[in-house]
Amino acid sequence: MMFSVIYSFQVKKGSEKLFEADWKELTKMFRDFAGGLGSRLHLAEENSYIAYAQWPNKKAWEEAGNKLPEEALEVRIRMRNSCEAMKTLHQLHLVEDMLVK
Repeated sequence: MMFSVIYSFQVKKGSEKLFEADWKELTKMFRDFAGGLGSRLHLAEENSYIAYAQWPNKKAWEEAGNKLPEEALEVRIRMRNSCEAMKTLHQLHLVEDMLVK
């Protein structure tokens, strides 16, 4: 069953481009090494981002951090350092999918 996670990021002023690049790099690593199905990053308002990530199931999401290559730690640290706050807002199990594919 598909599993999704919604995150919020409050990015430090002037760090937006660095944050976006690191988010993209880390998302690729989760996809390529840990079974992630991808993610979308949205700008909600100035310096406030929302990301939506999909996983095949909750277990894959929970175990993903252990499957990343070593260089992911550096990307994670840079991403955290570009943020004032990072938060997991929701963990969601898919009930119905009506998105256009």
